[in-house]
Parts: sequence; C-alpha cells; structure tokens
Amino acid sequence: MSQRKDHLDGVAAGILLACCMFWGFQQVLVKATLPELPPIFQAALRFVGATALLMFWCRWRGVSLFLRDGTLWPGLLAGALFAGEFACLYIGLQHTTASRLTVFLYTSPFWVALVLPLLVRAERLRVVQWLGLLLAFIALVFAMRESFVAPTTEGQLLGDLLALAAGLSWGLTTVTIRASALVRRSPEKLLFYQVAVSAVVLPLLSLVLGETWSWQFSPFGITSLLLQTVVGAFASYLVWMWMLGRYPATKISAFAFLTPLFALLFGALWLGEPLTPSLLAAMALVAVGIVLVNRMTA
Repeated sequence: MSQRKDHLDGVAAGILLACCMFWGFQQVLVKATLPELPPIFQAALRFVGATALLMFWCRWRGVSLFLRDGTLWPGLLAGALFAGEFACLYIGLQHTTASRLTVFLYTSPFWVALVLPLLVRAERLRVVQWLGLLLAFIALVFAMRESFVAPTTEGQLLGDLLALAAGLSWGLTTVTIRASALVRRSPEKLLFYQVAVSAVVLPLLSLVLGETWSWQFSPFGITSLLLQTVVGAFASYLVWMWMLGRYPATKISAFAFLTPLFALLFGALWLGEPLTPSLLAAMALVAVGIVLVNRMTA
C-alpha cells in the first residue's frame, strides 16, 4: 500500500478540484433528469451499472473482491450509509434546488472532523483548522435560514433536511472507512461494498415508494445515466477511495466544500436557479474555511 501523507499535495489538490467540479455538475444533471426518471430509480440504475463496471475492472486488474479479510461488517455498514446518503440526496432534489442541496450535503466534513479524531488520533485538527470548519458551518446555517423565512420552492425545508441527512451519512461513511480495517484494503474493495449494497437496496426502496420504472430513455436521459454511472459512481468515487487511503480524511473532506461553488454555477447557468445573496456569502465563507482547514501548521 502507498505511504500515507499528512497534507494535500499538488496532485491531491488537482484531483480533488476535478472531482468537485464534476460532482457539482452532477447534482444539476440529476435534477435535470428528474422529469424523465424518478429519483431513486435513477440512483438505482446508476449503482447497478457502477457495480457491473467495478467487477469488470477488478477482473481485468486481478483485484480480488471476495477474500475473507475481516471487513465484511464495516463494509456492509459503509455500504448502508452510502445507500442512505443517495436515497436522501435524490429524494431531496425533488424539494429543493440543486445548488442549495449541494451546500447542505457538504456538511459532511463537520461530522468527519467531530467523530473521526475520537477514533483515529492522527486525524485531529488544530485550532486554526477548527476555525475554518466553524466559518464554513456558520455559512451553511446562514444560507439555510432562507428555508425557514422565505422558501423558494414548495417543501424546501424538507429538501434541506434530507440534504443534511445525506451529509451526515457521507461523513459517517468516511469515518467507518478510516476507523476500520477497510482503510487497509484496496480502493476497489472499498467502493464495491458501497455500490453493491446500493445496487441491492435502492431498487427495493424505489418499489416501496411506488416509483414508475420506465425503460424508454431519451438521448439526454441515456447521456445523463452514462455520466452519472461511468464518471460519477465509478471513476470519481474510485479515485476518492484511493485518496482516503493515502491522505488525511479530515483535510480531504474539507477541501470538498468546493463542490457547492460548482453546483451554484451550473445550477444558475443551466437550470436558472437563483444565486441569492445568502448563498453567495455562504460560498465566500466556505472558501475561507477550506484555506484554513488545509493550512499547514507546525
């Protein structure tokens, strides 16, 4: 296994920037596809496809997925949390804008920073880094006040709460990986637990919710599913799993605050979603928070 590093280098920053840009675009893409594909059914197709791709990749690369290595239970827990994240995420997109949802989804670093240092001593943050998280948290609370005072869409508060639940699930997924034997396993196996459990759970949840399964997709629907599956659920998440095994999870998670910036941009350009003063102010504070969390101190 590659040697772990205690800070994010240029390679890590570049990879994270590319991932965050795509994830911000993906939230808008998913919402744009909702008129054609119900949310949980859309997510189910995405992860069934990603599971098949991952198994093909592992067969080609000679990576074993089914050896007994003591990771079954933490792996299933990580998979269940991952599936819960996307269930909340896709349902939440029906009730709030893609840009708002992405802002609240990225509360995940707070849960990582709060819980993980209790289990992994090396993940502790310094005072200045906690200040960065606090600034970002204040920004998110400031943005969320709109859902209480003057919601822009029906059921916006429900959408915001589902997004927060998704952020919690994502954060606890990261904690489960870093604090268990999973962190010593291949990125492929880490991702397999998550996409495979999701591929089983999400179709069942879709049926329980009474979603209509339609198999006639427009060219846009096909393109959307391919991007969500190949780039989103397979390639970008495989890279994320690799980084969790090599770089500090607390700093990676904080860096991912960039994603809402891209979601705001793509949401405004594509879907015509409002760029409210609160959200713009929130993004400015989030940017400051990222710098502080990733500041190298002695």
